[in-house]
Amino acid sequence: MAEFSAVTPALVNSTVTNCVKVLAAMSMSWGAGGGWTVLPFARGCDKVLALWGEPIMELDIDALGEDVGLFDAIRTCRHIRRLKPDPVPKALIRKVCEAGTFAPSGGNRQPWLFVAVMDPERRRFIAERYREAFMSYIEPARQAARAPDYPDAKRRNMNAAIYLAEHLHEAPVHLFVAGWKRRGEAQVQALYPAIQNVLLACRAVGLGASLTSVHRAFGEEIDEFLGLSEATPSCALLPIGWPKGRYGQPPRASVDEKLFFDRVEGVDLTARERRADAPR
Repeated sequence: MAEFSAVTPALVNSTVTNCVKVLAAMSMSWGAGGGWTVLPFARGCDKVLALWGEPIMELDIDALGEDVGLFDAIRTCRHIRRLKPDPVPKALIRKVCEAGTFAPSGGNRQPWLFVAVMDPERRRFIAERYREAFMSYIEPARQAARAPDYPDAKRRNMNAAIYLAEHLHEAPVHLFVAGWKRRGEAQVQALYPAIQNVLLACRAVGLGASLTSVHRAFGEEIDEFLGLSEATPSCALLPIGWPKGRYGQPPRASVDEKLFFDRVEGVDLTARERRADAPR
């Protein structure tokens, strides 16, 4: 019994803290390799876990994702539309949006604005309008998908998009990207690089995200709901949350089919764009 008399809450906390840090690091490492991507021990990142009323660990959001390789993140940053309803810390949303602010922009104008909708009722308002617009948009594809020879890859993508529309209200964060117009036109040449930075940052920290602009069917109503003006319209919606699935490398044509030096030759540029599900 003498050996166990030295076991105190502080000692247990210290031991558990070290174990959790190791496991969290392992999960981040596996995520970088395309395997596990959700950080199971980082759930509730902005909260301090406790044992016997004493802190065990607090996730260092500043350090989260900093060790994920750039090219690995690029290759495995696929759209993730199936999201868990678990809350995402505001500090983590701030981190991924900060990545967006480092995108290039002409004259360093930095026209972007980010609006993160996290209130459940406000998300429901957005989701209802999104669903209405999306179901009208997707109906021709749903009809086409009834054909027995409809490509499986397109059917999977369509089903994932339908799932998002039906469950958008559950996504804990609706991140809208908007920006100031210049000479009457939206500065999308700056906004979309910012969006890509946000998507890559989500990949790095273990969040799932996707890009959609279907909400633009209700653009003025939703923009007004968000407090945006005619001079700062939204261009995209990124539903963000902890992924139900995992990251992985999506199918892509070889760069050798897309890259030309000095002049494009040997390709029929009048042909319809090659479909992603076409045989390679």
